[in-house]
Amino acid sequence: MLLLDTNIWLELLLEQANADQVRQLLEAEEAWRIALTDFSLHSLGVILTLLKKDDLYLDFLSDTLEDSALRVVRLDTASLKEVPGVCRKFGLDFDDAYQYLAASKYNLTLVGFDSDFDRTERGRRTPADVRDADH
Repeated sequence: MLLLDTNIWLELLLEQANADQVRQLLEAEEAWRIALTDFSLHSLGVILTLLKKDDLYLDFLSDTLEDSALRVVRLDTASLKEVPGVCRKFGLDFDDAYQYLAASKYNLTLVGFDSDFDRTERGRRTPADVRDADH
């Protein structure tokens, strides 16, 4: 099972350089095997509305939450209390520590473009890594 970091979704939604990699991953994977955190969901809302792309955010909500089996995972209070320690231990910012802990708690493979995750024992995979491993 895969946890897609916020930057993976942004790459696709904003049609950035690696959008095709993300698209290919999403087409190759079953939706029930993919998760995102509630933190990513809210971050995407903040970013897309700041960019005046409200319709894109609404479409994302419909496509990923209403019309698919994709899972949204969250950290409980006890796990949230671990975030500052993970920030210090691995030199991560809050959102990366949140993603890391969610991947750990739910035993998910973290998929992202952020090399900061490489400092952790869980590491990360890129969409191309996942696709290549599946073939």
